[in-house]
Amino acid sequence: MNIELDKRKIKEIKMGDTRYPSKLLHIYHPPKILYVLGNETILNEPSIAIIGCRDCSNYGRNSAYYFAKELAQREIITISGLARGIDTYVHKGTVRIGHKTIAVLGCGLNIVYPPENKELYKDIIQNGGAIVSEYPLGTKPEKHHFPERNRIISGLSDGVLVIEAKKRSGTLITVEHALEQGKDVYAVPRKY
Repeated sequence: MNIELDKRKIKEIKMGDTRYPSKLLHIYHPPKILYVLGNETILNEPSIAIIGCRDCSNYGRNSAYYFAKELAQREIITISGLARGIDTYVHKGTVRIGHKTIAVLGCGLNIVYPPENKELYKDIIQNGGAIVSEYPLGTKPEKHHFPERNRIISGLSDGVLVIEAKKRSGTLITVEHALEQGKDVYAVPRKY
């Protein structure tokens, strides 16, 4: 038992544990351990990942918020990465109506990244959502962690909705993972 995890109410879910998300058992390189803060039962519920770029347009922000809210009203869990831009608006759109969302981090659960999402982090937990990471406490948000965590975002989902993406981006890495995992991928039409 890890005292620090217990103190922070973080669950350590190892592969083979009955709580381990069954969807992740079928992806390439499933995480051996998941650290979960909040409601781990939603990791197996019907869900859609909504992803996009950090430097998004007003159209992208509004689309992310709208689709997250619409899916949440239909009891579908939203998943994103708590990053700036599209991810933030996905989580905000979901918690705004008091529904559950999953944020998958590229750092340890004791680090809120980006720091401006500290209140959103708390709101996710208060609304019955979950914050998830494969990284132990204290792991800093290193650049290479974000492409790695994207396989978990798509892996936990039943499908992936792309709002906005740049030619070379983490969004497209997530799409590649989703296609490899046999997930349906959807895209919001570009505004001209």
